[in-house]
Amino acid sequence: MRLYHHPMSTNARRVLMTAEHLGIKLDLVLVDLAKAEQNAPEFLKLNPNQRIPVLEDEGFVLWESYAIMQYLADITLGQTVYPVDPKARADVNRWLFWCAQDFMPGVSILNWENSIKTMIGIGPSDPEAVTRGESLLGSAAGILDEHLANCEWICESGLSLADFAISAPLADQDRACLPVKELKNLQRWLKQVQALDAWTNTDS
Repeated sequence: MRLYHHPMSTNARRVLMTAEHLGIKLDLVLVDLAKAEQNAPEFLKLNPNQRIPVLEDEGFVLWESYAIMQYLADITLGQTVYPVDPKARADVNRWLFWCAQDFMPGVSILNWENSIKTMIGIGPSDPEAVTRGESLLGSAAGILDEHLANCEWICESGLSLADFAISAPLADQDRACLPVKELKNLQRWLKQVQALDAWTNTDS
């Protein structure tokens, strides 16, 4: 099973965390984003969206990190991070969709403006974009922090794909200046995730 990835990619990180937790060995193929290898014709055959990660499993090609996480769980007997019970699974799905729709837009803006721009040398951050990103993420992170006041993990079923998906971008909270450091419930939960082998063994 092969995963096309980049070590700085949050989307790839959540897949790697899932694979590590499930005990799945992935053959990693580096896609050098700085060299725009995601635009190469051979990669576009795998994912015309020009994005990583992409999973290859015996001729089956799957892109979108959340879908890859779900697939890896579904092919693993006895796993508990993606429950079979319909209500418990719906709860996990709810938070995966929330991560993509509500949490990641602000994270992506701030990561680009406060970190990646400097890293690749294309100029300073745009103050208006930073303000917008802080507003988007502040609102979403506040919802998560309030939710975590009453639970150990994000979902009632326990540690789940939702924890991997939502924690992955928080590896960049300092570098990207994410406005989450004062959210006590979120930080308590994040430390829990960071203590897992799934985190420590995939920390780039």
